[in-house]
Amino acid sequence: MTRSVLISGASIAGPALAYWLDQYGFDVTVVEKSDALRGGGYAIDIRGTAREVVERMGLLPELRKAHVDSRRISFIAPDGGLIASLRPEVMTGGEEGLDLEVRRGDLADVLFAATRDRVDYRFGDSIARLDDRGDRVDVRFESGAEQSFDLVIGADGLHSNTRSLVFGPEENYHRYIGFAFAGFTLPNDFGLDHEALIWNMPGRCAALNAHEPDELVHGFLTFRQEEPPYDAFRNPQAQRELVASKFPEQTWHVPRLVEAMRNADDMFFDVVSQIHMPGWSRGRVALVGDAAYATSFMSGQGSSVALVGAYVLAGELATHTDHTEAFTSYEQRVRGFVEQNQALVQQGQSGLAPTTQDLLDARNEALRGQTVRRDDRTQVHNALVLPDYDAMNSPTVSPTA
Repeated sequence: MTRSVLISGASIAGPALAYWLDQYGFDVTVVEKSDALRGGGYAIDIRGTAREVVERMGLLPELRKAHVDSRRISFIAPDGGLIASLRPEVMTGGEEGLDLEVRRGDLADVLFAATRDRVDYRFGDSIARLDDRGDRVDVRFESGAEQSFDLVIGADGLHSNTRSLVFGPEENYHRYIGFAFAGFTLPNDFGLDHEALIWNMPGRCAALNAHEPDELVHGFLTFRQEEPPYDAFRNPQAQRELVASKFPEQTWHVPRLVEAMRNADDMFFDVVSQIHMPGWSRGRVALVGDAAYATSFMSGQGSSVALVGAYVLAGELATHTDHTEAFTSYEQRVRGFVEQNQALVQQGQSGLAPTTQDLLDARNEALRGQTVRRDDRTQVHNALVLPDYDAMNSPTVSPTA
């Protein structure tokens, strides 16, 4: 008999997990608090082991169509002069011609299209209460509906509701990296085309990222902040004032970025952080993706790690009759890969926003000399060899397993 699984979250990890669970014969429901998928968004990378995951899903043709093909990153001095321009792969440790770069919303659309006819999606709702009964999980939704599932998986991101309900407050697992940032869009008045510009002062970064020349560009203002700005989290105006205060310079495009941030209706503010948990499951509930092990955008690996985690979690559930054994094997297979990718945040931070003048000078010298190290990052991206679950002996599963 088929096991039923509720997945909370319909961004990247959730639909990817839904795809594989459906392939293995599970009855899958996905609940998403937003009323619809969020389209567009900034570009994310699919590289290394994650590229093999989407290839096994048969999604490479669609994702190649959505590939935005960034061609260069230019680093800008405080006075607006050019330090160096180089291929993105030099900084990311990616592999030219192999990596995929797609808008986050486009990846979500492709994953949704691959699952919507076979998976029960419920938008505009979320989990209000979970009660693990030992042989099932009773769920009450915010809509008031109630239903029981054999398993519940939280794929609901950095600020996971599922994690809070089952494992406790976010602060128990949240690791602050020491930066805050604002992201927003603005008109492409800069003539940018498939490229990014990054301006730095010690501990600060102002960036523009353009895909197509006739589209809005993505602006980012990132800055060192010793303590998380708790007072600003629930106050959008305080967020805008804080960000603006960190970028007083009247040089390069900094004033234009600050003005756009102040006026943007899509401004997103958060801190750069990761999630570190001693265990990713409890009873019949498990976590995947950012909910369990957010890597932060400075690692460049959040979506790739989520895709890999979803693949392995589904495969382990398909090849174990006991969910506890499946969750344990999932964690054993993936944790080392996760920790290596989380550690990339240090290299990401040193490349994006060096915190001292000496570190900034050293980075700029490496950029000018084209001596940026990348081999270790490439190895990390490919550090996990995917099991072939189709070739494994899959036992019969039951709803009480």
